[in-house]
Amino acid sequence: MARVVRVLLFAAVIALVSACASSAQGGASPAAPRPVWVDSPQAAYPTALYIAAVGHGADRTLAERDALARIVALFGQAVQSELHVMASYSQAITGGAIQVSEDVRVQQAITTSAQMDTLVGAEIASVWHDSGNNIYYAVAIMERERTSILYAGLIRSNERIISELVTMTPQTRNSLDGFARYRLAAAVADANRLYANVLTVVGNTRGINPAEMRRGDEYRIAAAQVVSAIPVGIIVTGDRGNRIQNALSSAVNAAGLISGGTNSRYVLRFSYTMTQQDIPGQRHQFVRFELVGGLENAGAGNTVLFSPPAMTGREGHLTVSEAEERALRTVERRIAGEFGPALIAYLDSLVFISR
Repeated sequence: MARVVRVLLFAAVIALVSACASSAQGGASPAAPRPVWVDSPQAAYPTALYIAAVGHGADRTLAERDALARIVALFGQAVQSELHVMASYSQAITGGAIQVSEDVRVQQAITTSAQMDTLVGAEIASVWHDSGNNIYYAVAIMERERTSILYAGLIRSNERIISELVTMTPQTRNSLDGFARYRLAAAVADANRLYANVLTVVGNTRGINPAEMRRGDEYRIAAAQVVSAIPVGIIVTGDRGNRIQNALSSAVNAAGLISGGTNSRYVLRFSYTMTQQDIPGQRHQFVRFELVGGLENAGAGNTVLFSPPAMTGREGHLTVSEAEERALRTVERRIAGEFGPALIAYLDSLVFISR
């Protein structure tokens, strides 16, 4: 009897190995059937409960991105055109300037959605690969009830943040701190307008009236009023034809501040030098340049508030004058490309200090 059992077990193992070999050599498993949502997302995700859109692409990632983009399109031009406002709002959350929810996952969802140009709460529900045509399909959904709860909560949280930002003493208001607070309040208000538009499409605003919400431009006007009373003076020693000063002025204006004034509370004080360098064996003439300085609070004994890394480098040409011209052009470019963004980052950081 034991011998019979061993023979039967051996035969079963042989049959299993043969089946596996047959499958590996050419017997591919049949493709999954075409899901109903590929042709009709509403059939799988009823309109009364969901907002759904189907995307496709050559791979899974492309299909998912297409589906998320299509679900944004369902909300209309008002939402699509306002998605760009999420960048500043998301950066403030990532940097810790504001906390819109105690749930870390919600904050992460906001920053992720901003990076992907999609809406908070949109998710990929399913993916299907049409192996015959090698096309991937994905369906993105937003559950109406959950979306309305999430967005109403974010709007109310943002309104509290705005109130905290714009509530300040006159001394704080009339300073760069006040400017930074109003500018951040504008970014949060922009996000709220987007959220309110989404709530309107979802169909349940939960008592929130979008018409009563203040626009970000109102806070930007307040920020402009602040800086109009505190222009930033610019002093550059060693300048050539005010070129460094003009470049710094453009960077200041691009950051939202006003440059100029002889008795300004805030002053950009820089020193620019060019030194001729002799390099043996070179027929070109070289100069080494350096720009050092920073933003000072003249009203507080010239206290240095912001000091970016020194700009240094070397330029060469057939003549010293041409080498110096090249050096000046390089510094002008670097002021626009490096100092301007660094100044904006500093202004954003003021919110951390003042809150």
